[in-house]
Amino acid sequence: MEGARTTRVPVKMGKWAPEMKSGTVFFWFTVPALLLYAVFFVFPVGMGVYYSLTNWNGFSPSYRFVGLDNYVALLADNRFLHAVKFTLAYTALVVALKLSVALSLAILLSGHIKLRGFFRSVYFFPAVLSMITVGLIFNQIFFSVVPSIGEALGVEWLSRNILGNKNTAIFGIVLTNVWQGFAVPMVIFIAGLSAVPNELREAATIDGATAFRRFVSVTLPFLIPVLNVNLVIAIKGGLTVFDYIVAMTDGGPAQATESIGFLIYKHGMSEMKFGYGTAEAIYIFVMIALISFVQIKLLNRKEAGQQ
Repeated sequence: MEGARTTRVPVKMGKWAPEMKSGTVFFWFTVPALLLYAVFFVFPVGMGVYYSLTNWNGFSPSYRFVGLDNYVALLADNRFLHAVKFTLAYTALVVALKLSVALSLAILLSGHIKLRGFFRSVYFFPAVLSMITVGLIFNQIFFSVVPSIGEALGVEWLSRNILGNKNTAIFGIVLTNVWQGFAVPMVIFIAGLSAVPNELREAATIDGATAFRRFVSVTLPFLIPVLNVNLVIAIKGGLTVFDYIVAMTDGGPAQATESIGFLIYKHGMSEMKFGYGTAEAIYIFVMIALISFVQIKLLNRKEAGQQ
């Protein structure tokens, strides 16, 4: 009809259509993740702390509360103290070598070279293998392949299995870890190098800066965030080493390559000292947390000072 008017009828929002408050909505989205985190992390950690205060053997339904006796005994346990020294030495070697190799290859593979994508894939291949598999392969390499080459060349030190000597076994495990473990930090470094502006590099080149000076003054400041990530991952992996030791030395020779993680397994599963082993786990948890906290603080301070 001509002249008809259209009227809008206001719709009232009932109680089933509450106002969408962003804070409340976001909170409910986080509830499933928080529940999973509590069930699979917070609760196990709490139970671990509790069992570390007992003498439970891992199987018996009865056990006794011993307080801090396990923690005090660990400080006087020569086997545990040796495991701490080995773990720290192993971590220092792995972090230094792994990140050096990863950064060198990242710089090389970020340049204009032929078959760059192919080489990136090849270098990343070891990362998809399991640690146990790689450990078993290198165990055979050090046991038979390397000594055979040493005998053929007439090199005495190369003709011996380095895993059979308590003074050199650590280097065999370190080399195995570096061979497999450099791939992931290499990819992270490549991502960080891609964020470096070409204009700054070109300006430094025009100013006559050497390649080393360009790296230190231009590239390195942009790599501090990814270096921070790689350091945390590498340090955590070094302090919790377990698979390589199980596959290559089983803690030998003469308990020379027992790490803290391996000792936790031995005490908890083989020697029926579950409470004692859990106390060791709490120690390594605190150690990783403190080292990571200090390292992140130092690198963040350095990054803030360069901005």
